[in-house]
Amino acid sequence: MPETNFLLLAAANGSNAALVSFTIYIVGVFVLAWLSNRVLQSKSFLSEYFLGSRSLGVWAFALTFAATSSSGGSFIGFPSLVYSHGWIVALWIASYMIVPIVSMGLLAKRINQVARKTGAITIPDLIRDRLNSPAVGTLATILIVFFMSVNLISQFKAGSVILQTLLDDVPAFSMLSNSLADSLAGLPIVGSSEDKPGYLLCLIVFSVAVVVYTTYGGFRAVVWTDVMQGFVMVGGVIIMLPLTLMAVGGLENATRQMAEMTPPKEVDLKITTPAAVTKEINIDNNTWLVSEGESGRRVFRTSARCKILVGETIATRQDNAIRTSEISAIELTYQPHIDQQEATELDIPVSVSVQKATAYASGADQPGAYVTGPGPSASKNGGFLPITLAISFFCMWTFSGAGQPSNMVRLMAFKESKTLRRAIFTVSIYYSLIYFPLVIIFCCARVLLPGWESQSDRIMPEMAKFVTLAINSPWLAGLLVAAPFAAVMSTMDSFLLMISSAVVRDIYQRNINPQATEKQIKRLTYIATITVGVAAVLAAANPPQFLQDLIVFTGSGLSTSFLVPVGLAMYWRRYNAAGAVGSMLSGFAWLVTTYAIGYMKTGKMDAIQPGGFHPFMLGIAISLVVGIACTLVTAPPDPKVVKKFFYAEK
Repeated sequence: MPETNFLLLAAANGSNAALVSFTIYIVGVFVLAWLSNRVLQSKSFLSEYFLGSRSLGVWAFALTFAATSSSGGSFIGFPSLVYSHGWIVALWIASYMIVPIVSMGLLAKRINQVARKTGAITIPDLIRDRLNSPAVGTLATILIVFFMSVNLISQFKAGSVILQTLLDDVPAFSMLSNSLADSLAGLPIVGSSEDKPGYLLCLIVFSVAVVVYTTYGGFRAVVWTDVMQGFVMVGGVIIMLPLTLMAVGGLENATRQMAEMTPPKEVDLKITTPAAVTKEINIDNNTWLVSEGESGRRVFRTSARCKILVGETIATRQDNAIRTSEISAIELTYQPHIDQQEATELDIPVSVSVQKATAYASGADQPGAYVTGPGPSASKNGGFLPITLAISFFCMWTFSGAGQPSNMVRLMAFKESKTLRRAIFTVSIYYSLIYFPLVIIFCCARVLLPGWESQSDRIMPEMAKFVTLAINSPWLAGLLVAAPFAAVMSTMDSFLLMISSAVVRDIYQRNINPQATEKQIKRLTYIATITVGVAAVLAAANPPQFLQDLIVFTGSGLSTSFLVPVGLAMYWRRYNAAGAVGSMLSGFAWLVTTYAIGYMKTGKMDAIQPGGFHPFMLGIAISLVVGIACTLVTAPPDPKVVKKFFYAEK
């Protein structure tokens, strides 16, 4: 058997083995959802479905908190940034290990106390009752639904990317993907995904799985699967680290090569055949193309699917309503990678020519850009992480975790103070075991897997496949890929529940139909969860290139909207509804405005940065000042409300 065919067969067998082990993991998730639904039948629907009856112990509380925070951003978006920008990303994430001390220690005990006094099930529930204001509860609900829906888009993208990596080597998957893309071409929303058909197919399959098990099992299913997924996540990283170091020849060797690398170029290619083709030729995205000419060997990797139609000699791709012959790609610039990379075998020989080339805005042609600050950037002249942004993210990760409603809900569900203390310690260790190794693994990935800049969000599952095939244990890839998949699922199910609880509890039951029966609430909860899932799938059909952009936007947006009002409501007796409305609206307006201006300037999910700092920094200050001012210039709260929450009963 020729060597090439043997390698293809080995890859296919590896993919099948990984798929089997991954499927076993998914079956385990659905078994837990089924068991949770059995428990749900014997308890009060609302309290059990959305809070697990407030009975979480230390392991359940710690791991559901950690797993929810460690989202697709941690295992897909974060590795993508490390791969794209190098060692400087370690400074970007440096404060995450102390996040539990702040986010749990700052508000947890007080939120838990107030929630038990009021019977609150959601965060809008909590501040509505504390401030005695339906308007505050309604505003909080609207903000949560907005930001959580945006964040769901990034999680759906992450899960689809992971599943696509597992299935890419399966011939039936490629055939189904191309058929789906051809049938959807030109349709609104989904039609423009024609150049990445595998992603779209995986998006549909993954979304159905997560929406079904979340809708069926509720909060307890989320917690139980979070516990399992928490162990899967940290186990996957711990296993992956030594395998990566073995494959790269040690961290010293990887860093030395990174110090010699230069960033790639973004190019538009023209791909042609010697003669008109007699059958349609598909050229998938991530296809390697090589040009041997007078200027030497040049290596490219396509960023979009294209095809050569019957009777034609030039490859074209769908660009909205028209077909274009400009095929976007990445060109390697590091000579050892150029020398080693082979072209992808196609059905017919092709030649390529560069129509347009764009160098990185920062770090282009600069050896050492990946091992020094501020790190290379394709679009920012100042590099990826100037010192002002490093300070911003150190503060943002530390305090934004405390301002996330999805984390606050967990704080309403733990059993006792001893559980909280132990959970803070456990989660801090847990984050250390995840983020430090991830930086090392994906700096090494720059050496082992070149050319993934165009789809860098796929680098985590691709590395899992690479390192397990290197030790001839393809079945292990399924378990390693389950780690980022677990991170995505543990966050998605929490966000789905947050949105459905906001719609059902905070809008329908509290404002429209206070006398709703449990049967009505249950039916509406299921409908809301499914509807939100379908809407997020449609939005995720064409997501931004970098998943982490959405994570940062929603994380900073939620914290600027909720950290100050919830914190002041818990600890300041004078704080009132006017102050809460002022805090939430000013924080929200500031952050969304900075991102809107940034998008108009760059066309990307990027905020303007006053003084070089992330807008989160000023957003929290604005929210605090406006909240205090609005409180002091309006009437104080009802003394009965103050007495209820700030004085102990005799």
